[in-house]
Amino acid sequence: MASDIDPRSGMRLPLPNREDLDEAGRRAYDRGMTPGATIAGLQGPAGIQLYSPKTAAQSSALNRYLRYEAGFTAHVREVAILVTAREMDSQFEWVAHEPEALKEGVPQAVIDVIKYRRSTEGLHETDALIIELGRQLWRDHKVKSETFAKLRAIFGPNSLVELVMLMGNYAGTAALLTAVDMQLHAGKKPQLPIP
Repeated sequence: MASDIDPRSGMRLPLPNREDLDEAGRRAYDRGMTPGATIAGLQGPAGIQLYSPKTAAQSSALNRYLRYEAGFTAHVREVAILVTAREMDSQFEWVAHEPEALKEGVPQAVIDVIKYRRSTEGLHETDALIIELGRQLWRDHKVKSETFAKLRAIFGPNSLVELVMLMGNYAGTAALLTAVDMQLHAGKKPQLPIP
């Protein structure tokens, strides 16, 4: 662990004490401590958000909507999150979401295509297109017309926009995790091959 990592928070910032937070901060703290409200608890994005408590409620509500209320299947949701985590090289997000993806029925073969940046040839069309979308967004910084048209035909324009918003939400989280050098939880090992 780097010398600037706080052992309690697992990041470059100490975890604030609940009693030192304002009302919005205490609500965010309590959300982060509620079992099942987050995958990682306060040693993760919820802990980082304590440094911006006025945005924490909005961020949590947007994340909850995009993950659970936008109408995506759990399979689609986890493929979108994993490809974003991979293209952002976010070990923390990957370690949190690979088990979720498996639990939600995403085949190991699909996960491995994302993890090892393999060809999407032979995958179900929807999986392949979501993976290509993530790669084009985060690696190429340009989405091909053909990719967009095929995804629009599958999801419709509204859900396609929300799919990109879901991916963008996780890209933003990856940026926060990187900035504070969030460490993996005790006992967790890196799973992404990153040079």
